[in-house]
Amino acid sequence: MIGRLLDKLVFGVALIASLQMPLLVDYYHQYLSGWYKATQSQVDGYAATAKMHQFANVQAMIDAHLHNAEPSVRTDAEQKLATVALLADLSLGMDTFATGNLLEKMLFMLHPDRIQLLKDVVQNFKPGIPLNASGLAFGVVFALLLNFLIMLPFRFFGRKRVKQYS
Repeated sequence: MIGRLLDKLVFGVALIASLQMPLLVDYYHQYLSGWYKATQSQVDGYAATAKMHQFANVQAMIDAHLHNAEPSVRTDAEQKLATVALLADLSLGMDTFATGNLLEKMLFMLHPDRIQLLKDVVQNFKPGIPLNASGLAFGVVFALLLNFLIMLPFRFFGRKRVKQYS
């Protein structure tokens, strides 16, 4: 009886926790979208500056500034280069969130290089219940799997003990 109660309790906790993952993915996507738009706006400004000063593109302007004798111009070019690289990484994320499934999105956001971004998102995360079928289905399936994995040692130990007394 206590085993069944523990099993139900573990399933309930696993269900509540697993229902949060689709919501966290949505929060992450919103955060990523805002950061992408801001970075895209910055790079668009670099492109306008490059065009205004007759550079072929942003990269040509950055390359010219990297070879400039003035240290502040080189530092600014390095910052611009980092921003352009960030935009490329954010674009990859936006593509993943636009076309990927829930698992691909979770793998993207749980990548070790993006843990700090995930921590930033979690600070503003508010728990809830997903209101779409895929989020609910993921929560139930993941909770069942998690419950099975957590309770497996107890079931194995319980059967072994029962066989011992028989």
